[in-house]
Amino acid sequence: MTFEKALWAWPLALLLGAASAQEIPRNIPMPPAPAAPEALPTVVLMSYGGTIASRGTPRLNITNYGGKGVPRVDPQDWLDDLPELKNIANIVLDDQRGPPDAPQAVYADQVRIAARMNALARDPSVHGIVLTHGTNSMAETAYYLDLVVKTDKPIVLVGSQRPWTGLSGDGPRNLYDAVRVAASNQARGKGVLQVMNQLINPARDVNKGSAYRVNAFQGIDVGAIGFADPDKVVFLREPLRRHTVNSEFAGWDYPKLPVVEIAYAYRDAPGYPIDAMVAHGAKGIVVDGTGAGSPTASQTEAIKRAQAKGVVVVATARTRGGRVQDTPRRREADIVPGDNLTPEKARILLQLALSKTRDTAEIKRIFDEY
Repeated sequence: MTFEKALWAWPLALLLGAASAQEIPRNIPMPPAPAAPEALPTVVLMSYGGTIASRGTPRLNITNYGGKGVPRVDPQDWLDDLPELKNIANIVLDDQRGPPDAPQAVYADQVRIAARMNALARDPSVHGIVLTHGTNSMAETAYYLDLVVKTDKPIVLVGSQRPWTGLSGDGPRNLYDAVRVAASNQARGKGVLQVMNQLINPARDVNKGSAYRVNAFQGIDVGAIGFADPDKVVFLREPLRRHTVNSEFAGWDYPKLPVVEIAYAYRDAPGYPIDAMVAHGAKGIVVDGTGAGSPTASQTEAIKRAQAKGVVVVATARTRGGRVQDTPRRREADIVPGDNLTPEKARILLQLALSKTRDTAEIKRIFDEY
C-alpha cells in the first residue's frame, strides 16, 4: 500500500472501529413535529362595485364594458377565480353595492360605508378591511374614510383600470395584493391605504393621473410608501399627517356636511361662478389656483364678496405638485392654504372642518395637521 492510500485508510478504519465499539440505540426519539401554523387573519372583503366588478365582451373590450343587461361580478366570483386568497386570509364577504340600476354613487354611500367600517373595526375578530371601488372617485373616498374611520386596523381600497374579464386585466392581481396588505401586520396604524399596480399609497396623497393606464395612481409629491412585491409586502416609510385613529373627525357619523364647492382658475376666469356658489348656499369654496395657488383678479373680487358673507376660502394649486404656502399676502386675504391637497380632497377636509368651526385660524391649523 502506498503512503497516500494508507493516509486515507487510517481515518476510515478509526471511524469504523469506533462505530462497532458502541451500541447504536434502536429507539431513536423523533424530532418534535413542527408547530401548527397560526390561524389566518380575517379580512373583510367589501364590494362597492367599480371596474373591478365589471364584465365586458369580447376580452379585448377594456374600455366599453358593463351596462344594462351585462351581469356584474359578484363578490363570490372573486373568491372562485382567486383560490389563492384562502392561503393568506380568512375572507368574509360584505356586499355593499347598490342595485344594478342604482344612480351614480353619492355622499350618502360614503356615509354608509364609513359607518359599516367603524362597526367592523370594533370587531376584535377582524384584522383588516378591503374595499373594492371604482377608480374615478376612489381617491376621494379613501381620504374621507382616512378622516372619519376610527381604527388602527388596515383598511385598503382597491380597484382596476380594466374589467375583471379583460385580456391582461389588472383586477385579479390588484385584489390579491390588496388582501395581502390588509392581512399584513405592518399595515397596521398607517391609515387608509390604496393598493394598485403593486404600489401602496396613503389615502391623503394618492391621485389618479391617467384615464386608462394600469399605472394610473401615484402619490403626489411623495410617491408610494410601500410595495406589494411578489415575495412579501414591504413598507419604506410612515404617513406623518393625522388620520384614522388620531383624527379628531373619526368615529362619528356625518349624515350631512356643509356645502363646499370648487372654483377652477385659468386665464381670465370670471368671478361670477363663485357668486353663484355662494347664492346656492356654499359655506366654503376651494379655489384651485394657477401656479402656487393664485386666483384671477375677477375671482379675487368674488372671494372678497364671499368672505363678507362668512364663506371660508381655501387655496389649492392646479399644478398637482408643491404646497400652497402661508404667505403674508394670503394671510392678509384670510385665505387658508390647502397645502398640497388636490381640490377635491381639500373640499372634504374643509367640509369636516366647517362641521366644527368657522374660524379661519382653526381651519388653517386643521389643514396643517391633516
